[in-house]
Amino acid sequence: MTKSAFERGQFNRIRLHVLPTQRFKTFSISLYMGTPLREETVTSNALIPFVLRRGTSSTPETIAFRERLDELYGAGFGFDVYKRGDSQIIQFRMDVINDRFVSSDQPLLASSLKFLGEVLTAPAEENGHFRDKYVKAEKDTLRKRLEAIINDKIRYAAERCLEEMFVNEPYRLHPLGQLADIDVITPRSLTESYRKLMSEAAFDLYVVGDTTLEEVKSLVAEAFKMESGTPSSYKMPAVAGKSGEVRTVIEEMDVSQGKLNMGLRINTSYGDEDYPAALMYNGILGGYPHSKLFLNVREKASLAYYAASRLDGHQGICTVQSGIEIDNFDKAKVIIEEQLASMRTGIYSDLEMNQTKAMIANHLRELQDSANEMIGFDFNAVLTGRERSANELLNQVQAVTAGQIAAIAQKTELDTIYFLRDRKEG
Repeated sequence: MTKSAFERGQFNRIRLHVLPTQRFKTFSISLYMGTPLREETVTSNALIPFVLRRGTSSTPETIAFRERLDELYGAGFGFDVYKRGDSQIIQFRMDVINDRFVSSDQPLLASSLKFLGEVLTAPAEENGHFRDKYVKAEKDTLRKRLEAIINDKIRYAAERCLEEMFVNEPYRLHPLGQLADIDVITPRSLTESYRKLMSEAAFDLYVVGDTTLEEVKSLVAEAFKMESGTPSSYKMPAVAGKSGEVRTVIEEMDVSQGKLNMGLRINTSYGDEDYPAALMYNGILGGYPHSKLFLNVREKASLAYYAASRLDGHQGICTVQSGIEIDNFDKAKVIIEEQLASMRTGIYSDLEMNQTKAMIANHLRELQDSANEMIGFDFNAVLTGRERSANELLNQVQAVTAGQIAAIAQKTELDTIYFLRDRKEG
């Protein structure tokens, strides 16, 4: 099987993706709302799902709202806000048990989609806008989430490296927005932002479980009361090489351990033919415990408390993260750059090749054991226009040669070096 097993359809502005299967005892539902990352909307858009989770027009009080989930046999309900490429994505998730396994007097998939449809299209309001107390409380929640990133210096350094690397591009923005923009948001302005988001966003609804595309389409027609129109599509960023010299940014804070991060433009994205080789490149460089960064920077040279790399296939970048003694900046920088040079030689041990392929294969096989992981993997096709099944990607990875990995390494460019260190005296 090379293509996805999901069946595709459409209702109004919502693209439908249904995987009929009896493998799971639950229905897994995910609704994605996507919109371009913009400085003027990113914070208010991030706040919207926090407020939507507080209540609906029929159950405006949060306690009664949550009791509805209990009535659905303890259905799970949650959301995430993140970015893919230059898009800000809000994802609502629900998991509810299949009716066959309980003595329910209501069809649970229908009830769950009705619940989700109401959350999205009929929020709790007062005087024509979101409830004041909910907006005030959730502004505090969002503020704490953003402050938590500053307090977690590993996350903070990772975010700051991306900010500097994409200083003039939308990707510099954090998907949860900016602290400075929270205070000016009012219930009325947030309601206006919500209505604008609802009119412009790309909507994709996934359902995995013992159902059919036809049933889901019928249930969605009942549950989602939206303006008519055609689905919006995603525009993935052009994969661009770095401009100019490598930038080195040194930031001082009250820290005892240095954080050395590097941003690499690998000039390959998820939709490209050489994406499987990019997965291998990241795996050998720093994706796993047998990788070059882990073994040479952390183990042999004892220069880092941690050293790893992460691939972002939607943005066409790879980032290196390491925690070091502050005085070891120059040594650690040199040895990390030596690993990047080593990747360009095209000489990789059998252990590096075989173990990396095995680790990636294990991950791709594990996807099949989780409905939510399968949904997330398939959503890549929506974002990029490149449809490939997990099995297809697995086979492509197994066929990757050393020469193909070297080709990725040779077009990879070091763009930004970011170092978080202590405050210098004097």
